[in-house]
Amino acid sequence: MTTQVSTRPSFITKVPAMPRANLLWQIVLVTRRNLVTIARTPAALLPPLAISIFFLIIYESTLGKAANFIPNLSGNSYLGFILPLSIVSSSLSGAGIAAQNMVRDIESGYFDKLLLTPVSRAALLLGPILAGALILGIQATIVILVAMVMGLESASGIGGLLVVIGLAVLLGTGFAGFTVSAALGSGSAAATQGASFIFFPLTFLTASFVPLELLSGWLETAARFNPITYVLEAMRTVLLTGWDGAVVWQGVLACLLLGGAMYALAVRALHVRTSRK
Repeated sequence: MTTQVSTRPSFITKVPAMPRANLLWQIVLVTRRNLVTIARTPAALLPPLAISIFFLIIYESTLGKAANFIPNLSGNSYLGFILPLSIVSSSLSGAGIAAQNMVRDIESGYFDKLLLTPVSRAALLLGPILAGALILGIQATIVILVAMVMGLESASGIGGLLVVIGLAVLLGTGFAGFTVSAALGSGSAAATQGASFIFFPLTFLTASFVPLELLSGWLETAARFNPITYVLEAMRTVLLTGWDGAVVWQGVLACLLLGGAMYALAVRALHVRTSRK
């Protein structure tokens, strides 16, 4: 008995695996998804923006004329001095917007499904962080436009206004990184929203209403260790006196240090969350 070997050609072919998207493209896709989700709920963007504009108007109305009596500020616009504080307040109030998307994904189980895909963990973290920072940049732009209607004049022109917006975006990465870590750690919308107010006291432990040189005692010490101080100083410098590279770079460095620390915290929170599974 002989065995016949089939000579028919095989039509079964191996399907090549689809290449995995590079990290940059993954970050773009996750960021875009978060921005689209935020855009579908515009009502969430209005309260932080309204609060910042409200305080900007109140500060200028009540303290605007006091600039002539404040040392190191006489002759400069108090509107330009207080505008950065309103922008930082907007960043604090709106920092949790993107993190709320992550909370919804966690509650629905969608985030756990994403963890099973080949998508990079860095993209899952940087996506909502960058989306939140971009939203804060848009809010800062609107606040600046309102200030210009009120009579703001930038000592460094349009370039200085762009630097202020850029610093707002960089600062937003730090605030958003913290709320993302809170979302991963708690999985609760209420806890995530409450975590954004932990940074709120930092705006008062700095040169909020008077120049840094006028502070004294423990408040001066706290202000000099507060990264927000250097961001405010950089914004105020380009708005009131013009270009000062050293001061601007100090503000950029403060944003990068805060953003790096908060991203490391988010990485740790993600590791803790995945280790529970």
